[in-house]
Amino acid sequence: MSLWLVLAVNSVTLGGLLFLLSAGFSLIFGLMKIPNLTHGSFFMLGAYLAATLIGWGLDFWTAAVVAGLLVAAFGGAIERLILRRLAGAELAQVLVTLGLSFMVADVCLKVWTGDPIRIDTPRALAGVASFGGLAFPAYRLAISVIAVGFAVALWALLDRTRLGAMIRAGVDDPAMARVAGIRVSRLFTIVFCLGAWLAGFAGVIGGPILSVYPGLDQEMLPLALVVVILGGSGSLLGSLLGSFVVGFLYNFGQALFPELAYVVLFLPMLIVLVVRPQGLFGRPAV
Repeated sequence: MSLWLVLAVNSVTLGGLLFLLSAGFSLIFGLMKIPNLTHGSFFMLGAYLAATLIGWGLDFWTAAVVAGLLVAAFGGAIERLILRRLAGAELAQVLVTLGLSFMVADVCLKVWTGDPIRIDTPRALAGVASFGGLAFPAYRLAISVIAVGFAVALWALLDRTRLGAMIRAGVDDPAMARVAGIRVSRLFTIVFCLGAWLAGFAGVIGGPILSVYPGLDQEMLPLALVVVILGGSGSLLGSLLGSFVVGFLYNFGQALFPELAYVVLFLPMLIVLVVRPQGLFGRPAV
């Protein structure tokens, strides 16, 4: 397999992981206007919890779902007990969520030590898949399929269900949504838990590729931020396309321009901020 094809496969895989991570972040920021800097910690914590659950005898996919639920419960507690009291205080939200991310990192270091932990690839996806005479890692392709599946499911949730209609109403006009009888505070908790679950689940399925180690949260969070800025907060389509764009920029930038890898990654974000501050698919603030 040529270098270009390897980079392309790795970029698509990373894009799938970034979509699962950034979709929840985008919804949280779009609905609640909370710059949740603990989101990368949810990704790392989900991977650590799943590694422990697998060690206790659970299979990979069950561990992924359960770890995501545990992370969602943790996220819901943060929203209910802390962030709800800081509504409208953007600087306080940034500082609190940043502090929480450091606290989570210290707890993970204490519990799981500083050694990298590798999560084994599910046995059914450990081989390769052949297309057109080329062999591709089956698990990496599966991640891309899972990401697209979640994109379709989230689109159906937001556009075809009553809950989705309430979420969109809360994004468009929270005050009017409250007047219409929508319990926006409960909606906030549901969206926050959903975003945390997606991040935790993404950390688990990324474990066989990235492994899990101290600092993983701080590596993934900036990538998710770039995705949200490029795509636009609250835009599912923006998160999907932005994730794959960032995946390609990150992998090809590191391979072709290692000294300028972060320039290649962040320069498009700066251009978008200057030309279209709401992101490629976001809507201007009114």
